[in-house]
Amino acid sequence: MEMFRFAHIEFLYALAIIPVLIILFWITRRSRRKALERFGQKDAVKQLMPNVSNSRPVLKFITWLLAISSLIVALAQPQFGSKLKKEKRKGVELIICLDVSNSMLAEDIQPNRLERAKRAISQLVDRLDNDKIGLIVFAGDAYTQLPITTDYSSAKLFLNAVSTKIVPRQGTAIGAAINLATSSFSPQFKGNKAIIVITDGENHEDDAVGAAKDAAKKGISVYTVGMGLPQGGPIPIYKNGQKDYIKDKSGNVVVTKLDEKMLQQIAAAGNGVYVRANNAQVGLNTLFNQINKLQEAEIESQVYSDYEDQFQWFIGFSVFLLLLDFVLLERKNKYLKNIKLFG
Repeated sequence: MEMFRFAHIEFLYALAIIPVLIILFWITRRSRRKALERFGQKDAVKQLMPNVSNSRPVLKFITWLLAISSLIVALAQPQFGSKLKKEKRKGVELIICLDVSNSMLAEDIQPNRLERAKRAISQLVDRLDNDKIGLIVFAGDAYTQLPITTDYSSAKLFLNAVSTKIVPRQGTAIGAAINLATSSFSPQFKGNKAIIVITDGENHEDDAVGAAKDAAKKGISVYTVGMGLPQGGPIPIYKNGQKDYIKDKSGNVVVTKLDEKMLQQIAAAGNGVYVRANNAQVGLNTLFNQINKLQEAEIESQVYSDYEDQFQWFIGFSVFLLLLDFVLLERKNKYLKNIKLFG
């Protein structure tokens, strides 16, 4: 089995010119036909120009179009990977559980808790090397946003799509997120596994400490990051473009505060570490250093190597078509037009 790829796939964007050329050719042909209709009757014009062919210009244009397309594909440098080899890398498996409840919109950490957490996760992803990462979002329920993978670009892509609207039911089910993360690691992976829970700690849904203990029993470390300041902050909402804040039934502004005690208990139960975020830093670098201390396991993967260029075939085909276009006349050949090969 061979693996196909383009070394410079960005050149394929040039193929967008093909439909533009087709439209221009159609417009030109249509204008020419209308001009001939104004010149005289169709049969009379045909007698005046007996060698004019309607099909040959179309054939020449198709030939020219195929030549250009083939040349563009050649510039993209198609390649086949002829050898499959096994590559061993060292790393850990890491799943991030990100709180997306409305309380994460509080602005005690700028620009708000959720956006600051997303930036910190993005920076953490940039520092990962040979590690697998997954992303779970939670509020009243927990959902897998990104299955565990080594594709860091996908991790950032899915992270950008995260918002408080991504989970239908509000709440803060930290325990459900930890349980989902615990069951989301690769079954065959024998190395170290870690869960990072990023939240303000206001858990009202389940037994998060118990979930952390269960994860620890399976050899999974649970780390927590407290998003928010001890004094807390109001939760902004926007009505008709005007900024307001969530209020309780009595009309008082609701202030959401960081529950450090809960997060410390979760981290202790999960054999992990708790760090508190502030406006200077989120603390993921501290956790990254802790994760790096874990014994890394070898991750075996299969990759293609020794890619061979195949662009020369497309260049050859393009040259052939251009030569064919050169010798192919738009008019009928006066010596060959009367030959009828099929009677």
